Amino acid sequence: MQQLELKKEGDINQSDERQRWQAERLDRASRDLLEADARYFLHQAMSTPCLNALEGCDGIYLQDLQGRRYMDFHGNNVHQLGYGHPHLVARLRQQLDELPFCPRRYTSQVAVDCARRLTELAPGDLNRVLFAPGGTSVIGMALKLARLVTGRHKVVSLWDSFHGASMDAIAVGGTHSFEKGLGPLLPGVERIPPPTRYRGPFASQDDDLAYADYLEYVLEKDPQVGVFLAETVRNTDAQIPSRAYWQRVREICDRHGVLLVLDEIPIALGRTGTLFACERYGIEPDILCIGKGLGGGIVPFAAMLARDGLNIAEDVSLGHYTHEKSPLGCAAALATLDVIEQEDLLAKVQDHEQFMAVELKRLARRFALIGDVRGVGLLWGLELVKDRKTRERASDEADAVMYACLDAGLSFKVSQGNVLQLSPPLIITRDQLGQAIAMLERALEQVSHRFGYSH
Repeated sequence: MQQLELKKEGDINQSDERQRWQAERLDRASRDLLEADARYFLHQAMSTPCLNALEGCDGIYLQDLQGRRYMDFHGNNVHQLGYGHPHLVARLRQQLDELPFCPRRYTSQVAVDCARRLTELAPGDLNRVLFAPGGTSVIGMALKLARLVTGRHKVVSLWDSFHGASMDAIAVGGTHSFEKGLGPLLPGVERIPPPTRYRGPFASQDDDLAYADYLEYVLEKDPQVGVFLAETVRNTDAQIPSRAYWQRVREICDRHGVLLVLDEIPIALGRTGTLFACERYGIEPDILCIGKGLGGGIVPFAAMLARDGLNIAEDVSLGHYTHEKSPLGCAAALATLDVIEQEDLLAKVQDHEQFMAVELKRLARRFALIGDVRGVGLLWGLELVKDRKTRERASDEADAVMYACLDAGLSFKVSQGNVLQLSPPLIITRDQLGQAIAMLERALEQVSHRFGYSH
């Protein structure tokens, strides 16, 4: 049972497919380094023992010790600009020379510039900012602020969601593998089904508004709920709610005096074709959490943006982090925003979205193994199933496709045990996208033949 639960995350670190791939593909130097890593680091699911060892990364590529290069379609969601973007590197070098650190009781020009830039770009009146070293910390700050604003301690969140790995973030998340064996967590959290249309209690309906109705039912029953916390788009396995769903949710939260807190830590900064995903849905949250790619894939950096009317906590330490106004983090964020604008990445992502939709749906028509294709911008998921009628998850097949793609030079993540999550850098070219699709198609051919699927 334990292994089955971990398998749902698509990476149990010790799968038969991994052992085979490492034995066949890694040389002695790589295996020695992996053994040393496993010797000194605590082991944990989805991390150590590691898959491979890297010696470099640039643009959209990772490079291992043996000199093999992989297109990175995962990147832990920090790679909007790819790796080592020259504008970002130059700006960080300049900042290191000028002001490498700033104690939190002081400010700096770069911190004020970064805060101003974010508030000018954010929708509505999200014009108050707090920085933190990472997204998990931002979620904690948002929960604190929401309690102070509403005077209510309860939170509604979604099953299968992920908001970070600290105890408070785990409590408001919905992924069991992160809370297993930890005992009582933050009280007052109610989880409801996420707006999924391929699986879930309302999957047979034509739209996802029933999930919004479920939220209102819970809020009507419990007046102590002060927050609805959700990922605008679920990054892990590319679940894309409808515009109607988010419009209804915004209305419901307003009607019940509940703050809408959106977690866009992995998907903001252009992943969905807009700078912030909520813009695509025409809604404005009360609090917006961003991070990961905000530091340009180099500096750990995140931000909480809040409505001006929520600026009521001057006698409470919401964050109080040592690197709260990190000059390097702020410089990286400003450089990242510069590149997104200067290279017109939002328009490029919107254009790539159409290409990805056509190509991945073509693969779905060709391979019976693909049960569902869903995506937005440059975030896509292929759900592999043993049978399209029963929708039984094809987990072994998904692992096999992932390792076949690694052999070809394409790296990505398997989520929920059977979803191929494709999340390339936003700087990727159309030619590179075409190469990646070709690698994926060949892998699907190999695995379909190996497991006896028609195509």
